[in-house]
Amino acid sequence: MSAALSVPKVLMYVTGWCPYCARARSLLAGKGVAIEEIDIEAVSGARSEMLARSGRNSVPQIFIGSLHVGGYDELYELDRSGRLDPLIAAETAPAHSALDSRA
Repeated sequence: MSAALSVPKVLMYVTGWCPYCARARSLLAGKGVAIEEIDIEAVSGARSEMLARSGRNSVPQIFIGSLHVGGYDELYELDRSGRLDPLIAAETAPAHSALDSRA
C-alpha cells in the first residue's frame, strides 16, 4: 500500500471532555464520514504533533486529507456555506489510475 493511500481522509485531534470535539464528531458522523481521532491527552507526543501541524493548541483540530480545516467553528462555517460536502467528496472519491482514461 502506498503512503498516500494510508493517510486518513479525516483526522481530528481531540480530548475526551471537549464539547466542540463532540459537535464536530456529530456533524461529520451525520454526513457518514469516518474520522480518525487522536486524543492529545492519551497519546504521547500528540499535542506537539498537533501544534506543529496546525499552529494551534486548542481542540478539535480537523484535517480533511492534507487540508487543515481548523476547529469546530471553521468546520461548521464550511458546512453552512455549502463548502464542506465538496471537500469531503473530493477526499473520499475513488482514486483513478492512468488506465481509466484510455479511450
